[in-house]
Amino acid sequence: MLDLDIQIIKTTTPKEKPTDESTLGFGKIFTDHMFIVEYTEGIGWHDARIQPYGPLAIDPASPVLHYSQEIFEGLKVYRRADGGIQMFRPIENARRMNRSAERMVMPQLDEEFQVKAMKMLAEVEQDWVPTREGTSLYLRPTMIAHGAELGVHPAHKYLYYIICSPAGSYYKNGMAPIKIHIEDSYVRAVKGGTGAAKTGGNYSASLKAAFEASKQGFDQVLWLDGKQNKYVEEVGAMNMMFIIDHKLYTAPTGGSILPGITRKSVLRLAEDMGIEVYERPVSVMELYEAYSKGALQEAFGTGTAAVISPVGLMEYRGDRIQLSQNGEIGPVAMAIYNKLTGIQRGTEPDLYNWIVKID
Repeated sequence: MLDLDIQIIKTTTPKEKPTDESTLGFGKIFTDHMFIVEYTEGIGWHDARIQPYGPLAIDPASPVLHYSQEIFEGLKVYRRADGGIQMFRPIENARRMNRSAERMVMPQLDEEFQVKAMKMLAEVEQDWVPTREGTSLYLRPTMIAHGAELGVHPAHKYLYYIICSPAGSYYKNGMAPIKIHIEDSYVRAVKGGTGAAKTGGNYSASLKAAFEASKQGFDQVLWLDGKQNKYVEEVGAMNMMFIIDHKLYTAPTGGSILPGITRKSVLRLAEDMGIEVYERPVSVMELYEAYSKGALQEAFGTGTAAVISPVGLMEYRGDRIQLSQNGEIGPVAMAIYNKLTGIQRGTEPDLYNWIVKID
């Protein structure tokens, strides 16, 4: 592991913590402290510290502002019934961070050191971890190009930082299935591009289609492959899964799809539950044909925020698939959701060594 001490500088003006956890929302409230470590070419990583949360001092010529050399991650800290706190598969986030860094020509940061930083920051901010069911403390590790130099080339300085935000339950009104528009005009990512990296440009590229779909009453956009425009890929910030004839199908992570950690966990749980799992291209036409035969039973997204997001309706070029007649989540999605969230919160045994206890 990277041999670098982490200095802790406590705030002298702590914020007032929210008292009503039912109104937390997502990404609106931030804790008292943040973690920062700096990178300088020729020196390496240095000056690791936990310090009071506050604005970053970025030069107007910082490369991140001009060339979008930036990556990030997202994971959660959960409160157990015994009052302790724990993280879910943080090493997977650290590994994916480094894969994203490699694609964006940014320096990698030792994975065990990343987890150490997450644990130390979570321990400092443990009073911010909410207790209400469905809530958590969301961690957002981020790396940005730093310095003051224009020119299209990798930066010479970088900042890696972690901020924390208490997050409310994703499902405020129950797990109501969402409505999805299958996009056939805009493209989010292509093989050879940056789709497999968790970088901000991928998300900004999705905003136009998402905005237009929302005006038509849809909650999310399901992207198709950028080459043939026929195979389903991701939904917004989630991977996508389908239950066809009691088997689970999901697109392979072949370079244009983010390899989700929740996705990886769901596939493992599904297999252990006796469900046949197939990672292969699935076309829109295959979905509609399966639906016409009564074989398409469920569709759901997987991601850190929602864990499982059931789909009730899909629309493609005016043709609709109605999956949920009563507005309820399907049995497979429900079973996986209960198992996975149980492991995350400590009410189910962790048979996979996915949990990292902090306190």
